[in-house]
Amino acid sequence: MNKKDFFLENNIAHIDYKAVPALRQFINKNGRMLSRKVTGLTAKNQRALSQAIKRARYMGLLPYLEQ
Repeated sequence: MNKKDFFLENNIAHIDYKAVPALRQFINKNGRMLSRKVTGLTAKNQRALSQAIKRARYMGLLPYLEQ
């Protein structure tokens, strides 16, 4: 991961829970969300990302644990 905000660079205003491939790059191999230090996101985008990941998990689009 680079240290620049992925969503600002790609002009993504709304982080959507249905964009599973985009969300997967912010989850490590064990299924945990990556920290803001690692992702380089702004605080606002990190909160939106975590909410989107949680929604995608609840809807069954992303697993809670990787096996």
